[in-house]
Amino acid sequence: MTTIHVDSLDALLEKLNSGDHDAAERAFVAYEPYLRKVVRRLLPAKLRPKFDSIDVVQSVYGDVLSAFRAGGMRFATVAQLRAFLIKATRNRFIDRVRQYHASAERERPLDDTEAHRLPLSRQPRPSEAAAAEELWERLLAVCPPEHHDVLRLRRRGATASEIAAQVHMHEGSIRRILRELSVRLACAEVQR
Repeated sequence: MTTIHVDSLDALLEKLNSGDHDAAERAFVAYEPYLRKVVRRLLPAKLRPKFDSIDVVQSVYGDVLSAFRAGGMRFATVAQLRAFLIKATRNRFIDRVRQYHASAERERPLDDTEAHRLPLSRQPRPSEAAAAEELWERLLAVCPPEHHDVLRLRRRGATASEIAAQVHMHEGSIRRILRELSVRLACAEVQR
């Protein structure tokens, strides 16, 4: 704020009140470093990874610039403009804190998490992948070749109605084929 003289701010305010869009941008650029300091002083360390002071200030700038363009804002003095920008920035900051506070409270660094509390991978373990591949081979072995397409679609997660539409069969036939395959697999397992 020390680089801008009061006279130049008064002239800028006069242009701003007359609807000069460039003046709105220059006013905001003039106040931006000060507004960022306001946010940085208020920003707790645990929320710094979530947003930065420039995020808040730019968000305020977008709203203020739109309001000036619409002609809905007038300020009598430079002090009134400065107070408005500070208040708008603090309000936006409070909104951001509310938005991110709950997630910041729940988050913990992975270093601090005990191994048994870490989330499990969605990928199957190698032994599970091997067991699934072995089961797939056994299913193909007990399945007549004309039903392999039904089995492949089911493996991809298709429902009975989706399979029926793709292989041009009745949905009840698809269910019957899948039931028969499970019975054949069970019988093959018993004989093993």
